[in-house]
Amino acid sequence: MARAAGARSRARWGRRALLVAAAWTAGWVLAAALLLRARPPGLPERCSDQKSRHILAGLCRDYQGGALTGDLCEDLCVTRELVYQRCLYYERGKKVLQADWRGRPVILKSKKEAFSSFQPLGLLEDVAAEEGQGFPEAELLFMVAGEVKSALGLELANSSLGPLWRGRRGPGWHGQVASLWALVQQEEFLYLSLLHGLSRHVLPILGSCGHFYAVELLAAGSPHLHALFPLGEAVEARGRQAWAVGSIALSFLDMVQHFDHDFSHRLHLCDVKPENFAIRSDFTVVAIDVDMAFFEPKMREILEQNCTGDEDCNFFDCFSKCDLQANKCGAQRVNSNLQVICDKIFRHWFSSPLKGSGVSFQLQQQLQEAVQECADPRGTAVPQSPAPGIFWKLRSLLQASRQDLEAAKP
Repeated sequence: MARAAGARSRARWGRRALLVAAAWTAGWVLAAALLLRARPPGLPERCSDQKSRHILAGLCRDYQGGALTGDLCEDLCVTRELVYQRCLYYERGKKVLQADWRGRPVILKSKKEAFSSFQPLGLLEDVAAEEGQGFPEAELLFMVAGEVKSALGLELANSSLGPLWRGRRGPGWHGQVASLWALVQQEEFLYLSLLHGLSRHVLPILGSCGHFYAVELLAAGSPHLHALFPLGEAVEARGRQAWAVGSIALSFLDMVQHFDHDFSHRLHLCDVKPENFAIRSDFTVVAIDVDMAFFEPKMREILEQNCTGDEDCNFFDCFSKCDLQANKCGAQRVNSNLQVICDKIFRHWFSSPLKGSGVSFQLQQQLQEAVQECADPRGTAVPQSPAPGIFWKLRSLLQASRQDLEAAKP
């Protein structure tokens, strides 16, 4: 009897242990499922077609309701000549979509997904008239100039704001103003609009609808490509890769010279990587993401921060030095666009001689040394700007290498 009672007791404890184990396992399975469903902080949000189409549908509803307008709205929402293709990027509301516009591939971009997410213009809310006729255009331009000053650090006269405002009073004026105000709250739109027609190294704005603006689609660079940029099958098939790389390198130098000297203020590139550039069919380099580009006044404002060491004065690829007596970063950038491009782009191409490229070994060695001198001019912990003559030295060597390649061409 005692043995039978003991057996029953052990059986009960065994069943209880099994139940506890099953409950514990089920709890972990449920927790794992919840963790998989939740998006961990810092990971990109899902770039889905469903979400993208929903955002564009909302844009069209706002257009049809008169809340916004733009020269692309009719093609997107009525004639369907601007057709969504796929989502390219979506993080923290920033949306980058690929679309087809009358047979031409384009990119639609916005810093935020919803028109209502942008700060509305107080002047419009204060105006009693339906079409927003209650305040003068000069007042609107004054507000736009203030936004440009805040975002870019540039002080522009009303007469310089033509690329941003071409609206006309009349039906739809309220929607024009509201759309403009959403667009000028996006730094990249401001850059591309103000540089329109002034630089072949930035993308032109093709049009807009509400808070979305369109630019041409170019194949971006990638660190996974041997030449960093897609050169095309014809170039690869003809063994012209070295010639193409030399052409792209010369275009990078042209862009550096252009951004340093051809505007009222120097334009600093603080995020240099292949993905932020593209090349045209003639190997012209184009900056396709200028979210981290800053004119000199804004650059100085960004760099001039409190510090305890030089490492506190690094803003991505733009470096300053810490004044340890004042505990303040210097407002002057100590490295340059050229130094960063040499370090992050040219080193990939010219760090070692290329056998069978058609360029003499001596010239390749000189180019390798010049790139090293440019990328790390004094071997200091904080990168410095190269000596002024290094730009022309690189340009001369790249031109000479192209001449070697032309001479070696069968």
